[in-house]
Amino acid sequence: MFNELTQKDIDDMKAEIEHRKCVVRKELLEDVKTARAHGDLSENFEYKAAKQAKNQNESRIRYLEKMVKTAIVVSDKSKEDEVGINKVVELYFEEDDEIEEFKVVTTVRGNSLKNLISTESPIGKAILGHKVGDRVWIEVNSQAGYFVEIKSIRVAKADEVEELRKF
Repeated sequence: MFNELTQKDIDDMKAEIEHRKCVVRKELLEDVKTARAHGDLSENFEYKAAKQAKNQNESRIRYLEKMVKTAIVVSDKSKEDEVGINKVVELYFEEDDEIEEFKVVTTVRGNSLKNLISTESPIGKAILGHKVGDRVWIEVNSQAGYFVEIKSIRVAKADEVEELRKF
């Protein structure tokens, strides 16, 4: 599992790991101890819920550590007038005669339902590095594809980028 992440993504993950290990883990262990003290564990829902929360935290720590360990660091720097990571791009789809707005993100952040296109998606790969006015062929497979035209490019606003940072 190799994922393209920016250095900021990796730093955010490391901070979350540290927080989960030093703060959340201690709180959840205390919750388990408290619930265990309430008696019969076979019928103690509070104990089961506390154990489940503890296990979810440990699972999240393992997931984040694996992401950091296997990450491929990519630059989020690009020229102001070209498509790059954390840029918002307006694309004109010629076949549909429609304009849609997308944010270009790293592979981990991709979510087509929220118009977050990964740099590894067919659209992301094709438009990366292009400029306003460029007509770009998006290859779906070896026999099909479509053209888009880049209508506008802007840097994602600070609040848009922070929303993307949530894992």
